[in-house]
Amino acid sequence: MNSNKKKRGISPNKPKIKLPGGGKYLKVKEIVHKHHLHTICESGKCPNLAECWGNGTATFMILGDICTRACRFCSVATGKPLPPDPNEPQKIAESIKLMGLSHCVITSVDRDDLPDGGAEHWAKTIKAVKEMNPGISIEVLIPDFSFDKNALDKVIEAKPDIISHNLETVRRLTPKVRSKAKYDRSLAVLEYIKSKGITTKSGIMVGLGETEEEIYEVMDDLLSIGCKIITIGQYLRPTPAQMLVDRYVSPEEFEKYKKVALEKGFDFVESGSLVRSSYHAERHIVKEKVSVK
Repeated sequence: MNSNKKKRGISPNKPKIKLPGGGKYLKVKEIVHKHHLHTICESGKCPNLAECWGNGTATFMILGDICTRACRFCSVATGKPLPPDPNEPQKIAESIKLMGLSHCVITSVDRDDLPDGGAEHWAKTIKAVKEMNPGISIEVLIPDFSFDKNALDKVIEAKPDIISHNLETVRRLTPKVRSKAKYDRSLAVLEYIKSKGITTKSGIMVGLGETEEEIYEVMDDLLSIGCKIITIGQYLRPTPAQMLVDRYVSPEEFEKYKKVALEKGFDFVESGSLVRSSYHAERHIVKEKVSVK
């Protein structure tokens, strides 16, 4: 057998994931599990769980851990969700206080089963966090709410500091990657939020079969609607049930994406193999321009 034969699925650009451990990691884990909270860190099998929890941060996922959609990149369970927990806003707020956070990120599953997509629950959670944690900054990573403006207004009126909504991939691949969401609808959601005076943010994964030109098209589309914060990260197949990785993008390519994005006019750019939507999110609140690999 030829020992130099390239093994399938092995790439020099495949990122190495840090194993969890340490005091802060254990403290965050204890708080999350004690209060029966859901995090996208665990449900989404995020490769940065060890780093973020080790730094005392977590991205909370509200409205349960069962999604009504079945995007091909995502490992969050799909099915019929339970009714929203009325105590969840308070539990999230209390947990954030226990962690001593000055910035938090909240996301959710899609709840197409609810009349407002869960927007009222979103608003209650944001308000509860603010009331119990004066001075905290909040980023919310929301679903598209099927572009229901009344639902979006509920979240906007709760006044989070940043509202993020991910395009996830380029226009051409959207029908293949996302189950119900549409590229132009997601742009419309971001444009509507921006029109209300809220800072917007979006992100994409690479390594799904997109071209470099299509990545730059995404950048132009976001800038055209006033979205000036972008995250670009490597798609990693979370379980065998999700779609295959097309390729592992090199560190040099990620550096190029960052450089081009900044030249095009983005204020904040996170570009790197392990970058995810909430990666270094606390840095996106400050006024000065920052870009991190």
